[in-house]
Amino acid sequence: MNNKMAVRGGAGDILEPKVGTRPQDNLYLAVNSEWLENVKIPSDRSRIASFDNIDLDVEKKLMKDFADFADGKKEVADVPNLKKAVELYKLARDFKRRDEDGAKPIQADLALLEGIRDFADFNLKAPDLFKAAFALPFSFDVDADMKNTKINVLQFFGSSIFLPDTTTYKTDAAQKLLDVLKKQSIELLKMAGLSAGQAEEYVDDAMKFDDKVSKVVKSSEEWADYPAMYNPMPISDFEKKITNFKMDYFLKEALGEVPDRVIVAEPRYLDHFDELINEDNFDEIKGWMIVKFINGVASYLSQDFREASFPFSQALSGQPELQSQEKQAYHLANGIFSEVVGVYYGKTYFGEDAKKDVLSMIHKMLDVYEERIKNNDWLSEETKHKAIVKLRALILKIGYPDKIEEIYDRLHVTPASEGGSLYSNARAAEIEQVKYNVEKLHKPVDRSVWLMPGNLVNACYDPQRNDLTFPAAILQAPFYDLKQDRAENFGGIGTVIAHEVSHAFDNNGAQFDEYGNMKNWWTDADYAEFKKRTQAEIDLFDGIKYGPVTLNGKQIVSENIADQGGLTAAVQANKGENGDMKKLFENFARIWANKQLTESIKTQVSVDVHAPGPERVNVQSQCQEEFYKAFDVKEGDGMWLDPEKRVVIW
Repeated sequence: MNNKMAVRGGAGDILEPKVGTRPQDNLYLAVNSEWLENVKIPSDRSRIASFDNIDLDVEKKLMKDFADFADGKKEVADVPNLKKAVELYKLARDFKRRDEDGAKPIQADLALLEGIRDFADFNLKAPDLFKAAFALPFSFDVDADMKNTKINVLQFFGSSIFLPDTTTYKTDAAQKLLDVLKKQSIELLKMAGLSAGQAEEYVDDAMKFDDKVSKVVKSSEEWADYPAMYNPMPISDFEKKITNFKMDYFLKEALGEVPDRVIVAEPRYLDHFDELINEDNFDEIKGWMIVKFINGVASYLSQDFREASFPFSQALSGQPELQSQEKQAYHLANGIFSEVVGVYYGKTYFGEDAKKDVLSMIHKMLDVYEERIKNNDWLSEETKHKAIVKLRALILKIGYPDKIEEIYDRLHVTPASEGGSLYSNARAAEIEQVKYNVEKLHKPVDRSVWLMPGNLVNACYDPQRNDLTFPAAILQAPFYDLKQDRAENFGGIGTVIAHEVSHAFDNNGAQFDEYGNMKNWWTDADYAEFKKRTQAEIDLFDGIKYGPVTLNGKQIVSENIADQGGLTAAVQANKGENGDMKKLFENFARIWANKQLTESIKTQVSVDVHAPGPERVNVQSQCQEEFYKAFDVKEGDGMWLDPEKRVVIW
């Protein structure tokens, strides 16, 4: 046997196209090499993938529609709040005005931050800074209680950091990236009117504080353990743990009515809160807030500010060029009015026939899943029953919502004729969002809310709502096409559907019941076996080399479990219809086609809970018996994986 061929992920370098590759040696390259050789990464992007191809088409359609709306060539569609989105787009597109205004729109807010005199003053002003949506070295959010998803609860988080992940600070590239950010931040502050000396002082202080914070906040691997976020604490005990900062005053002023308890998402940060947030560190905290501010607002200002704020993003992604003004205008409007734009897209470009067919495929996948659970050979009957109850309780959200969330009714856009600027309107939206989020604390959970807009090329499962969301934008080729072979649809949208269903039973989802409550519904023996299989999935991907990086199996395990379950269910569904297995696996490989810049790979892998698309294709296919049959894969072939190394959970 040729041992060098028996590898996880197939033979050869998965990033290098090789036309003529046999699917028996590398399925991904066999299907995608020709595309990889010919495709060009757009100059304003850091990658091109099947998802991106669709996104580019969605972007093109919506950019034209918004331009036509703004120019009066097309009447604004009858979608609630769409006119507001168009008004914001007009402000974003008016670069003549943006260039004339320069740094003027941000002067009052910058002066507010510069005016914080000392730590006592910071204590006094922090609640207003929170309500005004300024970045603080800690944060609060309101979301459903994991153990009682009918009610909302206050959650505590630590600080954000400058680099993508805590692990990035330990790489050889860390200092170079921070130097780019440092130079960029100094330049932006000088453009905003500060002296070179003052700008350098603020930035130096910011870097010192960020270094301290980076040693305490959670890594992406830690965030991947979703239930570990749930650490309830009486509010009185929470406040007692913090002695330097007046947290009792902050909560009262920021929230109005203070709840009885808080969910601590980052216990380690809370333990280190006093050594980070104190009088000795005040200058560093202030510098950090100012640096966060200037980098966060630059995109709302002139072209000069946009260009000056690009180097750090470019260093992280490798993206050659800044996005055009026209594209930015659309994306800013879409970013603030995402659900509104998504509903417009869904109503305009998503057909009812497709929706009905996709719905039938979802029910097909649910039936297959139920069958697989019933026939499972390692689950007890008790656990099987509860798993099926959860499966049948899944709420399906397909295309776009029937009702737009209330927040969009509350957003208002002040046009230029009435003194509004792009920045002032963006800030007003951020402030309203904070207010809206805080108000949820005293309201029941709204389960009708969608986590994704209709124009997003993606899908998701929410364990706290036990719902599946399939936006309209993903329901097109290569993922789905009414005219496409059924087997290809199973390899595309079928695997995506079953992937999201599988999240209900991954290492995180398995800890939530049919109502989305964190609850152990497993027998001890079943859960022990599940953990064993989860570890096997971790081991399956851990240490795989992907270009310049090495995969962390623990960080990506939940998505890999979902991939495993998704592909297995799609294969079974296709088998039940006597579908062509080669077509299924080939389209599965096609939907994960990906060409990406090196810098972008490094950044993505450091924070993403998904394995890179090419590895998702090959490693999961290597665990499927039907793959070996379809392509006659034999020992010695590149795609051969010894049976004992193959992982099957669902």
